[in-house]
Amino acid sequence: MKALQERLNTIVVNTPPSGISRFFDVASEVEGCISLGLGEPDFDTPAAVRQAGIDSIQAGHTTYTTSAGLLELRQLLARYYDERFGVHYDPSQIIVTTGASEGIDLAYRAIVNPGDEVLIPQPAYTSYVPCLGFAGGVCAPIVGTAQDGFKLTRASVERALSPQTKAILVPYPNNPTGAAMSRAELTDALAPILDTDAIVISDEIYAELSYGSEPHCAVASIPGFYERTLTLNGFSKAFAMTGWRLGYALGPQPIIDQMVKLHQITLLSCNYTAQDAGIAALKIGFSDGFASVASMRASYDERRQYLLGALNDMGLTCFEPMGAFYCFPSIRSTGLSSIDFSERLIHEGKVAVIPGSGFGEAGEGHVRISYAYSLEHLQECMRRMRAWLQANGWL
Repeated sequence: MKALQERLNTIVVNTPPSGISRFFDVASEVEGCISLGLGEPDFDTPAAVRQAGIDSIQAGHTTYTTSAGLLELRQLLARYYDERFGVHYDPSQIIVTTGASEGIDLAYRAIVNPGDEVLIPQPAYTSYVPCLGFAGGVCAPIVGTAQDGFKLTRASVERALSPQTKAILVPYPNNPTGAAMSRAELTDALAPILDTDAIVISDEIYAELSYGSEPHCAVASIPGFYERTLTLNGFSKAFAMTGWRLGYALGPQPIIDQMVKLHQITLLSCNYTAQDAGIAALKIGFSDGFASVASMRASYDERRQYLLGALNDMGLTCFEPMGAFYCFPSIRSTGLSSIDFSERLIHEGKVAVIPGSGFGEAGEGHVRISYAYSLEHLQECMRRMRAWLQANGWL
């Protein structure tokens, strides 16, 4: 009999573990180290939403639901996308998932055949490429740079398209770069897709965290894209509900039907209590104009502006992120790789950031810094980083 290691799934075995998790582990072992690495809101889930979860359990809502998700929740999600982003869906075109991350996995497995290519902008969220590999697909990277704001362009999309292209992933606002794209920019960049049969997978988990005067543009709202766009979203970022693991997908019926089938066979249904909490979050949002979302966004915007100024002031040049809650500064002035920079900063400066190479080769020369922390926390981290840069002669 072969060694057990040789009998395992080679795709999974050859997929490296998350580089983000490794740096959390390293930082946790360094006494006095504080982190800028976590991509999680520092706000509590709103009290009324938490109470809805408690009420759900006490009401005995601890059973399975339908695989597509509670009808009331899907009806509210249809209203939410209609009123917030101008896209109309029937509840039958919506599936409730165990976080937006499950939506990524289900989308690939519903759409991709072995050998199909999916265009993925780089640097990329850590799940995009591995999950595609698990589905048998092939990543065709679209490499972005700080000079173009890490955005898609018409030229970059045209260059990446091939006869094997099955889909394109559109992840804006973006993790890890913080890049966001306007309606005009998306319309122009994605225009070449209209001459193909490619499907668009639009990850809009940070849709409510867009800064500036122009609101988030849902790709499905652009003329010609509704019929070919699958939209992924969730409650984690906008409603501070990361641990509830509540996501959803909206899109063409044929894709949603296959995702429901996969969900039914694997996880069966999303957590009933989380769905009840999601219903409460949306009802509260409709009643108060999504005031809690606006309040969080305003707080993130204040932190964003502070962090951007502090990083540029200490020579870690950074383009202005217009979405999510990340900055992606260049660390090339230090001459260090992103891993060396991050490891030394943890041990010597007592601050944890995430190396850009953890988001693919295109992220090298940068680090990801989250501003999902209090302003006081950010200020202390910037003080430590400045002192560390000065001690090493980089500032």
